[in-house]
Amino acid sequence: MDNTVKNIVFDLGNVLIDWNPQYVFNDTYFDATEKRDFFLTNICNQAWNEEQDAGRSIVTGTQQLIQQFPEWEQAIRDYYGRWTEMLGGPIEESVKILKELYENGNYQLYALTNWNSALFEIALVRYNFLHWFNGRVVSGEESTRKPFPEFYQILFNRYKLIPEETLFIDDNSRNIEAAKKLGLKTILFINPGLLRKNLANYSEVAT
Repeated sequence: MDNTVKNIVFDLGNVLIDWNPQYVFNDTYFDATEKRDFFLTNICNQAWNEEQDAGRSIVTGTQQLIQQFPEWEQAIRDYYGRWTEMLGGPIEESVKILKELYENGNYQLYALTNWNSALFEIALVRYNFLHWFNGRVVSGEESTRKPFPEFYQILFNRYKLIPEETLFIDDNSRNIEAAKKLGLKTILFINPGLLRKNLANYSEVAT
């Protein structure tokens, strides 16, 4: 077991909190699934959403997209207008692992998340386990995001973390690769069962 890890950093969306735009844009929202797929791939897509995560105003992002795609106006407005419906709730088994680590007290726990700052306020009210961390770095508050190195560096500098003593958990392979280049140990999140298995290499809590 690797005993050098002192800090464990969690991504939040789809690691601890279920989030999926298709909870709003489901099979009944559009009259054809092809329209939904086009909308989420070409209009309200990941790249656009990440601009809001990195600090652009939700209002600005929404209005710019409506000007570009006026025929999709209602769906564009619903992306953030119905955003809370995209939250499926805690991923219970992942939260259970976090709780075990929190109660064990042998590790400093942190969150590093791409999340719009205004929307993150909602999550902080809704999910008590977000208050278990020793510190959080939220992209919308820093005007940068994963996978940019400066975003990880904010975490290191603010909380005096040594990358080689830090384990990073994220469901996005792009973010994992960026973390590896900075010296972090990493786990690519697939599901809670595999997370527990992989954590056993670093923590007796997860065995």
